[in-house]
Amino acid sequence: MKSQIIRFMKDEEGATAIEYGLIAGLISVAIIVAVTAVGTDLSAVFNAISTKLKSVVPAVGGGGGST
Repeated sequence: MKSQIIRFMKDEEGATAIEYGLIAGLISVAIIVAVTAVGTDLSAVFNAISTKLKSVVPAVGGGGGST
């Protein structure tokens, strides 16, 4: 029984799994933050392009043709 307790105390597999879990969690948070920041910036770029296009391109008519 004593040898089993000593072996359990020396076993580091659980600690390694927890460390990998923490690393994966931190990487996930970093990816979420980066994607959110890029998404916000990208949205601002598309809005600016849309505004400029609306001011340059005149409104197109109804598209009725002659028959």
